[in-house]
Amino acid sequence: MRSFFKTFFASFLALVVFTLTAIFTVIGLVAVVSSGTQTSIGDNSVLVIDISENYPEVVEEDPLLLLQDDPSATVPSLFTTIRLIEHATKDDKIKGIYLKTGYNANSWGSSEELRKAISTFKESKKFVFAYAEVMPQSAYYLASVADSVFLHPQGGMEWLGFSSNIIFLKGMLDKLGIEAQVFYAGKFKSATEPFRATAMTAENKLQTSVYLNDLYDHFIETVASDRKISNSNLKEWANTAAIQTSFDAKKYGLIDGLMYDDEVKAVMLNKLGKKSTDKINFVRLGEYAAGVNLNEGNNANDKIAVIYADGDIIDGNEMNGYIASAKYRSIISDIRKNKSIKAVVLRVNSPGGSALASDVIWRELSLLKQEKPLVVSMGNLAASGGYYISCIADSVFANNNTLTGSIGVFGMIPNMKGFFNNKLGITFDGVATGPYANFGSIDRPLNEGEKRIFQNGIDTVYAVFTKRVADGRKLEASHVDSIAQGRVWTGKRALKIGLTDKLGGLQDAISSAAKLAKLSSYKLREYPEPVDIVSQITGQYKKNISQNAAASALGPELYPFFQYVQQIKFMGNGPQTRIPFEVNIK
Repeated sequence: MRSFFKTFFASFLALVVFTLTAIFTVIGLVAVVSSGTQTSIGDNSVLVIDISENYPEVVEEDPLLLLQDDPSATVPSLFTTIRLIEHATKDDKIKGIYLKTGYNANSWGSSEELRKAISTFKESKKFVFAYAEVMPQSAYYLASVADSVFLHPQGGMEWLGFSSNIIFLKGMLDKLGIEAQVFYAGKFKSATEPFRATAMTAENKLQTSVYLNDLYDHFIETVASDRKISNSNLKEWANTAAIQTSFDAKKYGLIDGLMYDDEVKAVMLNKLGKKSTDKINFVRLGEYAAGVNLNEGNNANDKIAVIYADGDIIDGNEMNGYIASAKYRSIISDIRKNKSIKAVVLRVNSPGGSALASDVIWRELSLLKQEKPLVVSMGNLAASGGYYISCIADSVFANNNTLTGSIGVFGMIPNMKGFFNNKLGITFDGVATGPYANFGSIDRPLNEGEKRIFQNGIDTVYAVFTKRVADGRKLEASHVDSIAQGRVWTGKRALKIGLTDKLGGLQDAISSAAKLAKLSSYKLREYPEPVDIVSQITGQYKKNISQNAAASALGPELYPFFQYVQQIKFMGNGPQTRIPFEVNIK
């Protein structure tokens, strides 16, 4: 008995200590968040932009990072980053930008918006330096906007052209005895190709070749304009692999100098008018965000709502990482009823997903549009379901590098009979009240009647999808069908065929919304709003742990494949309006 009480009180004491620790941790977090202290930005500062950091559409904060006394550790969102660069243009304390371009973790669409902001910064006559030891093409796309581009003498530059590869799983499924029973509408709707083919179809090769060359041409034109080199020379050097070393890059004028890190900093010190023994006051974006108030002096009562639709579109009410229909329906409904919000910008960065969830969101947006101006800003991807929820808007903005369209539908249900019977020795038997009572079972192949039902459902969704586009874009149905068929388009080409209205980023879309609402001054209110700290601790922290563990275990080469396999589980949940595959451009 004595042993029992000893154990009991020891356990009880441990529980009390744990509970008190948790309480004080939460109190500490609240104190940190509510303190609102700002970091002081010194004179003659240089803003550091490290593009190896991914600037996401939405920042999902890890609450434990709030305890760190290091604001530079926080990576701001893409839009906040662009606003910070804009603020730095007029900030006398910021004398220049130091672009670290050894690797680019940002998509081509995001990079285009970053590049535009840095280009505008240059117009203030402040300097922009870019430096890397080794520079891939996606990083050079941003580096080439700089006044001066430097490379490590023993480093190198990638200059080989663009390519895109797709993983095909049919061979593996055949070996496992699994048949992917696929149904689709749209001859370019190749989302299911990895499951039904071992190589790209002719239609898929055509669409991929067109949009890949569109992206490549924009890349070449942009570099040619800033570096004063002809398009033909840039393409010839890529086709002949002429640029293999840092010295080659310097020889052909793609960079301005071969320097070590200390030499670059010496040049920067000279530019700042400082002595060689002085220290450069580098300010990281996170630190700058903590040191400035982007809304200072804005006392407007009217608001423009910015809704971030970032991720796969799914049914239900998932908290983070997805565009969940129930959650977004509620958000849009609340915004519609909020009288202080005069206009709405929907920022779409999505490959699509559930057709039903897309229609739920579309309906709520159509109700909102009846009361307030609605403008869409497309990020890197606004395809299939992402386009479904965009086509209702008063005006649609896209970047040159945006991938959009993919107006098509597919559905898939596996036949696992061969796998169960031949690989595992498992068999199935049962009874039913009618010929279709067991419809959709994965332990046998679909019969002809079931196949017709499935295909009819896909065709019906496709007809609704194309009608939504025709009505929203005020286009003839025949024209929509000709540019639909599941085909992917770049933002530049989408403008020509009537899927979008203007080229521009999120700030351009916000300015357009303000004009439509006749607002001379306004505040921005961003959605989804941050969740409370307790929810972050109990939910987001665990999510980050699991994601980080998977990413760490698999590495950068295999983790994207893992994410792709994870997304397959959604493909069996009814008709899907989703981009053909994970776009991987090298």
